[in-house]
Amino acid sequence: MPLPDGHSINTAASEDREDSEPLIQSDAVPPQCCSARLNLAVLMFFGFSVVYGLRVNLSVAMVAMVNSTDPEPSKNSSIIHACPPPSGIRIPINNYLVYPWDSETQGWLLGAFFFGYLCTQIPGGYLAGHYGGSLFLGLGVLGTAGLTLLTPLAASWGSYWLFALRALEGFGEGVTFPAMMAMWARWAPPLERSRLMTLSGSGASFGAFLALPLTGYICEMLGWPAVFYLCGGAGCLWAVFWFILVSDDPRKHRRISKEERDYIIKSLGPQGTGHGWSLPLLSMLLSVPLWAIIITQMCSNWAYYTLLTSLPTYMDNILHFDLKSNGFLSALPYLGAWLFSIASGVVADSLIERKFLSVTVVRKLFTVTGLLLPAAFLVAVSCAGCNHILTVTFLTLSTTSGGMSASGVFINQIDIAPRYAGFLLGITNTFGTIPGVVAPIATGYFTKDHTLAGWKKVFWVAAGINAGGALFYTIFGSGEVQPWAATEEERAETDRTRSRSIPQEIRT
Repeated sequence: MPLPDGHSINTAASEDREDSEPLIQSDAVPPQCCSARLNLAVLMFFGFSVVYGLRVNLSVAMVAMVNSTDPEPSKNSSIIHACPPPSGIRIPINNYLVYPWDSETQGWLLGAFFFGYLCTQIPGGYLAGHYGGSLFLGLGVLGTAGLTLLTPLAASWGSYWLFALRALEGFGEGVTFPAMMAMWARWAPPLERSRLMTLSGSGASFGAFLALPLTGYICEMLGWPAVFYLCGGAGCLWAVFWFILVSDDPRKHRRISKEERDYIIKSLGPQGTGHGWSLPLLSMLLSVPLWAIIITQMCSNWAYYTLLTSLPTYMDNILHFDLKSNGFLSALPYLGAWLFSIASGVVADSLIERKFLSVTVVRKLFTVTGLLLPAAFLVAVSCAGCNHILTVTFLTLSTTSGGMSASGVFINQIDIAPRYAGFLLGITNTFGTIPGVVAPIATGYFTKDHTLAGWKKVFWVAAGINAGGALFYTIFGSGEVQPWAATEEERAETDRTRSRSIPQEIRT
């Protein structure tokens, strides 16, 4: 809603204002319950649940698809390659172990998705910011789901075909998160950003939590090909509801109330519209807060993708859990991350709305906490050795505490440049996806002998990178709208404000 001086909450700070953080609105706010913006968040939540189910199903299915996780074990080796199986845990012989892929091949296949995922982030964010994100998000999920249905066929043709198919799936899915950010730039009132965006984005953690145990169960009950048929079918079904119910902009929504529409439009101000074809690319390139987001997301994603793609293998090779237990225990950390990310959104918005902390301080607080705590717990995992209870506990706590960063660096793009948020997320996600390519390959290299020492290196490297990211963001992060992100209307208003502030005697 308009502020007394004519600015919206998104207005870029003028140079002569001492307090450059956004102002807080005091007018009545339409309730979120059953609102169009909450319905959009819920539908996005289920969409990203499907997206992450499509992304991680291969991580567990890989355990069932290969005839050995170490097809050529070292001969005459005195190294203890793994922990002894705990009493009472059954290690079954799976009837569907059919492919002789070694650890390095598995690492490449698990990382293949991210080769394609890298390619469409920036183009997807740019086009979604210009045209609107609903079409790109819907087609991204639908295309990935359709390709997932072909996974058993590609695997039967060989590892190269499966690598290509997974890369194509990543190519289709790469537009989804930038499209989400572009949509929230037009839908999310500034005082509700953390809540709405963490709710919708938390579908990723919920999807991983749901998909990992279900994949293990389906592999044992129906065989691993059924995993890909069921996940692909779920994605196609979601796309039907998405295209029927969603609009790019509150102005075009058929079922939104007038009060809610006016509230969203007025609270966002000029920033609540799409950007044109031209972009301030040089200013973006030189923006320190943007580079803070890029570097920090890369650091955080290294640990996240390491566990997302390789945790089932660790549970199988080192801890010797059977496939069903493997899936459940691999999923447990993502249940905690889902709950923490939603809770962090509520707390973050509350701190900003009540003026306890500035946007910048809130983003740094949740980012640093969401990176340092996981790093500490990963170090604890490396020290737990073969203690199954401690290992599972620390892994769960690591990913759970990482959910706090959802209200920090991972939504910071919309703080510094609301109009360009989709494009910026495409940039930051492109860089942030590089660990998704490199981490599984590095993990395969460190653990090629399947030794406990190799996995300790994996956890220590991830912890150190996390800590480095927390330090970098603490120094260079920001929650303010950057000058290059201001609209012409906002620049004109800033000039008028500055001219009014000049003493009359100086102007004469």
